Amino acid sequence: MLQVKKFTFNPFQENTYLVWDHTLECIFIDPGCYNQEEENELSAFIEKNKLMPVLNLNTHAHIDHVMGNRFIKEKYGLEPRMHEADLRTLKAAAPYAVLVGLRMDDPPIPTSFIDVSQPIQFGQTSFSILFTPGHSPGHVSFYHDNSKTLFSGDVLFQGGVGRFDLPGGHYETLMNSITQVLFSLPMETKVYCGHGNETSLLKEKESNPFVLEFVGKL
Repeated sequence: MLQVKKFTFNPFQENTYLVWDHTLECIFIDPGCYNQEEENELSAFIEKNKLMPVLNLNTHAHIDHVMGNRFIKEKYGLEPRMHEADLRTLKAAAPYAVLVGLRMDDPPIPTSFIDVSQPIQFGQTSFSILFTPGHSPGHVSFYHDNSKTLFSGDVLFQGGVGRFDLPGGHYETLMNSITQVLFSLPMETKVYCGHGNETSLLKEKESNPFVLEFVGKL
């Protein structure tokens, strides 16, 4: 059975996810821990529950989703893994931090990249990788079929969608990622978003104002 623990970290209130199964192997999705207190909270939960971190996944490389990558690499020896199309976004993270008054060392550069044709596997769990650009050029989402669980990053939110006015963003690409890719999944799928509360694909298809406007229902 898939287990999910959400932490809300950093000044951007980003959702960091720790995911594991009965083998106790666990993965990080978008570790955004910014300071030592947040790092301690994350590592204490891992130690308390005797989890074994094996992968660090990034849905995309915006600053708030990669703030914890260096800590994860130094603490657990795990390189970040993301889509190669977001490498330029990753390299812009530290300079952007300076612009908004935050401190951030250059995040580690991946030594290998996500291949959307190859599932992510840990323990006895397998995630499909969905290519969902539009918020950033290399954004991906992670889907667990057995439990109908989706980690959407910053593509789809409860009642909202990701920003498309940032460098590399594009409105129609983002909305097509939602309506053509995410909505091809079962409607009962639970969605863990990069910010805010959980939702479902059915709820967002029926009531998300950005989706309804895009498909001409408003």
